[in-house]
Amino acid sequence: MSIYIDELKKKIIYRSIYRGTKEMDKLLGKFVKNYINKLNEKELNDLEKLLNIDDTNLYNFYNGFKTDFEIEINEVSKMFKNFKY
Repeated sequence: MSIYIDELKKKIIYRSIYRGTKEMDKLLGKFVKNYINKLNEKELNDLEKLLNIDDTNLYNFYNGFKTDFEIEINEVSKMFKNFKY
């Protein structure tokens, strides 16, 4: 595995568990823990983009509520939307 991928994974793991709200820390932390080693480089980059979205919009997207902007639909966002905590 490349140094870039290792560093990206570390960044994603950290970002997933230190969100700002306890609910999203737990939800995203568990999601990332389950999938991080199964994702390819493109999917890891998509996950990083997903994690850059604020908690309110991610929570709304996950629960099927209206978000303030269009969240890109890709394999990672579909996995997150269908993830059962």
